[in-house]
Amino acid sequence: MSVLFTLTAEAAGQVCSTAGECANQGVDNFVGTPQRVWASIAALVSLVGVVVGVRARIRLGRRTGNGGTRGAVVALAAGLIGGVNGAVDLAVADGGPGSGNGVVGAAAALVLGVVAVVLGLLVLTRSRRAEPVG
Repeated sequence: MSVLFTLTAEAAGQVCSTAGECANQGVDNFVGTPQRVWASIAALVSLVGVVVGVRARIRLGRRTGNGGTRGAVVALAAGLIGGVNGAVDLAVADGGPGSGNGVVGAAAALVLGVVAVVLGLLVLTRSRRAEPVG
């Protein structure tokens, strides 16, 4: 069994909906509600999309390798996945910030997802324009 799987299983076992449930399970700290975890993962995916999009934009300027097209596609996909998950989490949230529904993380995922999609599209359109004809 891998170390990553073991750590993930331990973290998933600590997720509970209230601090009272965590106390009954013998967990020392309150990790968060499932909605918060969902929003945090969506924000992380969107952030990865932004980082890959920026790196693809830099690679496009250097004119090395594939011109950043693979990075642009990854940024586009990660931005869409994270942004859509953030929008869905915002749509199903019952309360505002601090309610345990992951509203802040979902909003961050939505904004970062849009930025990643824009970066991916920008690199894709510029890389097609930069290809030699013939």
